[in-house]
Amino acid sequence: MDQAEESSLGDKGEKAGESEEMTTGQHRGNREETDGDRDADKEAASEEGKLKSQDVWDLTALKKNLKIDTKEKKEKKQKVDEDEIQKMQILVSSFSEEQLNHYEMYRRSAFPKAVIKRLIQSITGTTVSQNVVIAMSGIPKVFIGEVVEEALDVCEKWGEMPPLQPKHMREAVQRLKLKGQIPNSKHKKIIIF
Repeated sequence: MDQAEESSLGDKGEKAGESEEMTTGQHRGNREETDGDRDADKEAASEEGKLKSQDVWDLTALKKNLKIDTKEKKEKKQKVDEDEIQKMQILVSSFSEEQLNHYEMYRRSAFPKAVIKRLIQSITGTTVSQNVVIAMSGIPKVFIGEVVEEALDVCEKWGEMPPLQPKHMREAVQRLKLKGQIPNSKHKKIIIF
């Protein structure tokens, strides 16, 4: 038994010695790996810092370009607006007295916003903002303008003189429907069995 114990102790002793060396070697290796990892982490962090600074520089350049583009767009829009205003002034100054009265009436005409708001809310079932009401009240005004313009063309083609009569308006609406500018108000429901 003593020999068996010694052999097992010897084995254990060698194993214990090996395990100490292995453990020490592993620790040394881990320290070296850890130092290598730290170096790699530092390099990665410095590269990341460079990339971040590059990204910041790119974003700054992008913002400057956007500001320049925005300024250019504003300048172009302002120039276009000024041109439009100037053209309208020239046009209005060339109006006769009757045309000027008609233009003023057109500019002053509007559908009641309260009625338009109520109509939209009854259709959608939700409340709508004032901007939506303003936009939607402009649409019927444009529609009526198109119908009246077409009615004037009808009146001229028929060899009649204004004022417009209901027959001119009906014919104008009919022609606009044929052109596809007015949707069909009578929907035919298709039932599929």
